Amino acid sequence: MSGAAWHARIVCGKEVGAGFLVSARRVVTCAHVVRWSGASEVTVSFPNSRELGPVRATVAVHGGWAGGAADPGDLAVLELDREVPVEPAEFAPPGAELGGPDAGLGTAAPTLVAYGFPKGYDEGMLARYQAVPGALVSDEWRQLEAVTAHGQPLAPGFSGAAATLADGRVVGMVSTVAGARDTRVGRMLPTQVMVRYWPELCELIPTSEHRPDAVRRLYSVVRRAVAQGVACDPDRLYVDAVGLLGPPLPEGGFASLGAAAGYVQWEVPDTEAVARFADRLRELLDVQPARPAAPSWSPILVEIEHSGAGPDQVTVEVSAYRDGHRRRVGSRRLPRSAVRAYVQERIDEAFTQLAPDADELITFVLPREWLNEPVAHWECGADDSTPLGCAYPLVVVDRSRHRSGRLRHQLAKKWQKLDAFPGARLHRVECGGTPERPPMLRKRLRDDDADLAGFSFPPATARPHFEVGLNTPVPVLLWPRTGCADTGHDGPCSGAAFLDELAAAVTGVPPAELPRHVMVLRETAYADEDPDRHWARDVQLLWDDPRRFPEPPASLHSPVA
Repeated sequence: MSGAAWHARIVCGKEVGAGFLVSARRVVTCAHVVRWSGASEVTVSFPNSRELGPVRATVAVHGGWAGGAADPGDLAVLELDREVPVEPAEFAPPGAELGGPDAGLGTAAPTLVAYGFPKGYDEGMLARYQAVPGALVSDEWRQLEAVTAHGQPLAPGFSGAAATLADGRVVGMVSTVAGARDTRVGRMLPTQVMVRYWPELCELIPTSEHRPDAVRRLYSVVRRAVAQGVACDPDRLYVDAVGLLGPPLPEGGFASLGAAAGYVQWEVPDTEAVARFADRLRELLDVQPARPAAPSWSPILVEIEHSGAGPDQVTVEVSAYRDGHRRRVGSRRLPRSAVRAYVQERIDEAFTQLAPDADELITFVLPREWLNEPVAHWECGADDSTPLGCAYPLVVVDRSRHRSGRLRHQLAKKWQKLDAFPGARLHRVECGGTPERPPMLRKRLRDDDADLAGFSFPPATARPHFEVGLNTPVPVLLWPRTGCADTGHDGPCSGAAFLDELAAAVTGVPPAELPRHVMVLRETAYADEDPDRHWARDVQLLWDDPRRFPEPPASLHSPVA
């Protein structure tokens, strides 16, 4: 093991765990090892390369682990403050922890070695275990049992350690250690589960079916296409790559190019499909001019959901995204009255995680009954009374829609079309006259392929109509937080006046620019001589482009399964 300099020791507050280097600046570990990263510094050291000293790190990717011992997604990817001159870990093919996919039932599983840091052994200790064959525990973990009754048990300090074959290749990550001193069992996340929470690992895990150069080319082209904002349909690319006789398109399609590429790599028997996918994508790159998203938003995400601990208790989590990777800033269960102060503090901290030239976008992911919350009016901080919505582009997103794979897929396809549009057209949802029944509204929005809907009333006035807008789906919704409180009335009203002003203000504005455009409208209202009477004072913007926001953690199935 002396040559395996990629083994890492991780310290976060009082928590000590292990990890392993997978690139010059990326280290994989368990999410629970860095659970306090919002309040404590994370440092990474390499015991077999002591001359490097400790290196500061931040959480770049979080697998969605919710905090419980049986919760899935206990994986985190750390980004080091600097590159380290260490050869990263190498991976074995999926299933190698049991002897490989062709190993018979009577074949003994190979001995696996884990390098961890139990209390009193800062330099590390080795533990030898074997994977138990059979089904994964809860489709998540491979159970581990000690090779002997006298060796080092998987104690605290081994969480996040790479489980390796005798030649040092990684087959998984230790995630659960024994609960009792003399108990010599544990669990690991095998690589086919790890990629659920960080699909980029697909590129690092070898397969006997594909040439390494073909896989490297595939992901090189995918990264270039994403960076240049090339408009393409992952579903169509997949169908072109596999042909008419290939596996059908998975239900719901693909939410991203990377997801489609991983599926072609791992699930399609025809090895030439990888080359065809890359070739077709390369053709699109060659014929379309490079066009970066305008602007390339870097979201600061504020997620609020009911905690289950009582009607007044919610869970609030704040994250920042840099280079497309999530950096969790803080998470806490709070009474509703304490949410605003906590969010103000964490948003300020989240800005330290953004790149210097980032276009920040404050995004509140809210329960459906919170969508009318005046978050744009919340002050920037205790010493700055400027409303958040006047200081930064600020949008809201419906939590149910944010978590729906079906709706995210449909929205992503819509945005691919919207990127080519010079401006949006407002579809009005009126409150006066004869109310439009929800089924008719749904048909109208679908027939018109609506991308921007304006409501003359807040959600509580006619919730079924808002449900239509959220579930159709329409990428952008706007409404007055304090508009008409009734529908079906006669004569002019404030809601109709709001829609008239809104249509004049947003028609022709590119949809991608709407968050900044609405911020300017809020600033204008805030600076008006009579701000309370300005039509844009209470405008609420639901702006939902899944490509700019993180995918929900933990897709149900692994592309390496």
